[in-house]
Amino acid sequence: MADSPAVGDLIKSITDDVKSLVRGEIELAKAELTPSAKNAGLGAGLFGGAGYFGINAMTLLYIAAALGLAALGVPLWLAFLIVAVVLLIIAAILALIGKSRIDKVKGPDATIAQANQSVAEIKAAVQRGTAAANAPQIEGQAVGSRELR
Repeated sequence: MADSPAVGDLIKSITDDVKSLVRGEIELAKAELTPSAKNAGLGAGLFGGAGYFGINAMTLLYIAAALGLAALGVPLWLAFLIVAVVLLIIAAILALIGKSRIDKVKGPDATIAQANQSVAEIKAAVQRGTAAANAPQIEGQAVGSRELR
């Protein structure tokens, strides 16, 4: 069969096709995600602005609470101290709850295991393909077929 392509040419053709397919998928993902990324950036900026004004409003509310306590006859310095202590207690409670939640976070063990398995299978397939390409004669013979999952 002198007119059939060489194994090396077939592998090069497959490699080029895979590269072209991957480039196309990347371009499609970029085209699809760019508008979403712009909207996400704008939304994040707006949330940042809302947070800034919210913090300023809360500061004024804390001052009003302290002045309210002062209006009830509590010395002004003590009123501000009471409000500050209450805020520190709330901060401590939230920090403890947050720490307990973070301690429960686990890594993506199943994903890492699957990725390692995929890499091992690809390496094995490349080795089988290389061995088949380097075989003295491969026409008419099955070269280590394997079922895909």
